Amino acid sequence: MTILYLDADGCPVKEEAYRVAERYGLHTFVVANAWLRVPESAAIERVTVGDRLDEADDWIAERAKPGDIVVTSDIPLADRAIKAGARVVTPDGRVLDARTIGDVLATRNLMTDLREAGTIRGGGRPFGKAERSRFLEALDRVIVAISRGR
Repeated sequence: MTILYLDADGCPVKEEAYRVAERYGLHTFVVANAWLRVPESAAIERVTVGDRLDEADDWIAERAKPGDIVVTSDIPLADRAIKAGARVVTPDGRVLDARTIGDVLATRNLMTDLREAGTIRGGGRPFGKAERSRFLEALDRVIVAISRGR
């Protein structure tokens, strides 16, 4: 049975993920460093971990397995989940896999170095309807692929 893990701290698509998970009957773990309100459902389980750096990531990475889905924008967590055999969907609708994670991880590390050096300033692009739509489409596509054994 597919399990959906939400790296919920700062995740902008929790409500969308809940709706899709309900439609497909997926058990969902909402993992965060602080208490979060989640819908009243036997299929949605809130997991509040401690405030140690990467504690939510560690909780997810230790449990994700082949056939599961991890929703995260944290690229190192995505890498760990993919190595465990899970599928990864980012909140902006990218599906990361073994073929793409190396480039994404290298880009993330380069951007971190450039920000730390002061070469790049400012945040990312705004998150809006287009990103939500891409997320919903990608999550649906991954769930269907898993259910068909692909």
